[in-house]
Amino acid sequence: MNMMKMMKQAQDLQKNMKKKQDELAKTEVQFSAGGGMVTAVATCDMKIKSIKINPDAVDPEDVEMLEDLVFAAVDGVLTSAQDTMSKEMGKLTSGMGLPGGLPF
Repeated sequence: MNMMKMMKQAQDLQKNMKKKQDELAKTEVQFSAGGGMVTAVATCDMKIKSIKINPDAVDPEDVEMLEDLVFAAVDGVLTSAQDTMSKEMGKLTSGMGLPGGLPF
């Protein structure tokens, strides 16, 4: 492979990665904890968009349970967002012969 062809591929990859990142920044994922008692929504650029709490989850005698549910929902949605981002970006770099599918 000649150097010019490699440079062109690298530029194309960079453009495609930026486009995919912009697209994923608008892609929302959702995760629920406690059987739907707490639901978090985030975009794949790791921004929390909303947290919904079912009123039945609110027990003044057990605030710790609610905190655990909120934590689980946020942790789950951010993990899902990261997994989606990694999977989609990996699709762009697969087939380029790069270790681990990463461009660097």
